[in-house]
Amino acid sequence: MTVRRCIDILISVTALGLLAPLLLLFGLVLLLVDGSPVLFVQTRSGLGGRPFRLVKFRTMNEARGACGTLLSDAERTTPIGRLLRGTRIDELPQFWNVLLGDMSLIGPRPLLPITIAAAGDAGRERGQVLPGMTGWAQVNGNTLLSDADKIALDLWYIRNRTAALDLRIIGRTLLVGLLGERRNAAAIGRAHAGASHRRG
Repeated sequence: MTVRRCIDILISVTALGLLAPLLLLFGLVLLLVDGSPVLFVQTRSGLGGRPFRLVKFRTMNEARGACGTLLSDAERTTPIGRLLRGTRIDELPQFWNVLLGDMSLIGPRPLLPITIAAAGDAGRERGQVLPGMTGWAQVNGNTLLSDADKIALDLWYIRNRTAALDLRIIGRTLLVGLLGERRNAAAIGRAHAGASHRRG
């Protein structure tokens, strides 16, 4: 067992124990306000492309338009869902995925298998490490980024990851939860430049 895995287990067990009352509280609020199910469960691509079941708090409803098709994500996101997403509280149930070994604390965010397949070589390289609860793309813009930016940042992280970088990501994750997302043009440019240099 690696040091990284030991840290993942220690922190996820501690977090689940300490956060259990908070998780139950938010679960109850979601149940009362938005109804069931409280958790959103979806198949994502993990290490080496292996599928696993990701869990998080549900932040969207199933509202549909006049023609029966689902409304956009923004239209279906509930008020409490926006709060949970903005503070990253919706991600807390993923400590369970970390404990099971499907995810790590730090790494590229887990994507849908079809998205990974469409990314080709970049998707396969992303699968060389466990997906994470938070990662380099998430602290440098996240929803403000294009798909190409996210992949470039994820690959830069995989090629440059160190314990010091992981600590920076944890610190920045806390800041994002408090201050909101900001697009980091310098980090994005560095990531794209690194990808171009590698291809050359």
